[in-house]
Amino acid sequence: MADGGDRTAWEVVPGAGQGPSPRSLDSIDRDILRILQTDGRASIRSVAERVHVSRANAYARINRLIDDGVIRGFSARVNHERAGHGASAYITLKIVQNSWRTVRKQLQALPGAAHIALVSGDFDVLLLVHTPDNRTLRELVLTRLQAIPEVLSTRTLLVFEETDLDPDPAR
Repeated sequence: MADGGDRTAWEVVPGAGQGPSPRSLDSIDRDILRILQTDGRASIRSVAERVHVSRANAYARINRLIDDGVIRGFSARVNHERAGHGASAYITLKIVQNSWRTVRKQLQALPGAAHIALVSGDFDVLLLVHTPDNRTLRELVLTRLQAIPEVLSTRTLLVFEETDLDPDPAR
């Protein structure tokens, strides 16, 4: 954190780690996850056939993975450039100690914010943004981010090229 302390993220964020405790996944659960990560639109029938269980079993397992919070949702992988967001950047932020929840709320409201992480090291927060162009990115950093009182400093790392990694079926 910005204070240089040795606290971990779960100590700093009240409520972290609540909910069902992690459970170990068997090989069928892991296979189901790989299939859904590759194709979130796969039917229950095709998932069941590929992991060699009944449709009812596949349906129950997927619902349990959702209920346990293992599967957080289903989404489309977007080519940001083709979707009109030609500029992407990782932005590092140093923030005031104990301001994570306040800052997180403000970052979530930013247009183009794609990923926010509380991290350890030389900075406190890593933010991924996608914007239409560099001018919009500059405005986001100089006008929106640096106007947040709890943000002590920022550093912008432009993304020249990015590649989404598909789940490795060998794992």
